[in-house]
Amino acid sequence: MLYLKKYLEEHQLATTEIIDLKAYDFPVFHERYSRQNEPTIGMQEFREKILGADGVIIVTPEYNGGYPASLKNVVDLLYDEWHRKPVAISTVSGGAFGGTQVITSLQFTLWKMRAWTVPAMFPVPKVQDNYDEEGNASDKEATDKRADHFISELLWCIEAKSKMEQQAVN
Repeated sequence: MLYLKKYLEEHQLATTEIIDLKAYDFPVFHERYSRQNEPTIGMQEFREKILGADGVIIVTPEYNGGYPASLKNVVDLLYDEWHRKPVAISTVSGGAFGGTQVITSLQFTLWKMRAWTVPAMFPVPKVQDNYDEEGNASDKEATDKRADHFISELLWCIEAKSKMEQQAVN
């Protein structure tokens, strides 16, 4: 997560904000945001951040081949807000596969919610060996090369969405 934020900022590709789900006190999913009578302030803030973002990078660990319930909880909280939102997925794992099993299930969930999932993925195997606590990659050159492809795909999708919206207005 920190690595991708640094990459985007160092290359002046985008402004970034890390949304740490621990900072919110989301209740366990009961009903979508649009159907709640009194959504919490945290829910309102989260919704506004997703709505206001041109694109979203979700970075998630893999647990037993799946993604955490806390992520599923907030993805399901929204629905219309994900419509045509470019979303790129990065997964991390302490194992050799980098969370690749998570990608399919998360991609499918977002697809069902009509998000525009970016084809390029950024799995990170053995995260503990490949990054330090500040998000610096042990092999910066190789990691930057992978990140360039990943971020380029997300930025392409964001630009394509913007052009499609402009054409719809005209």
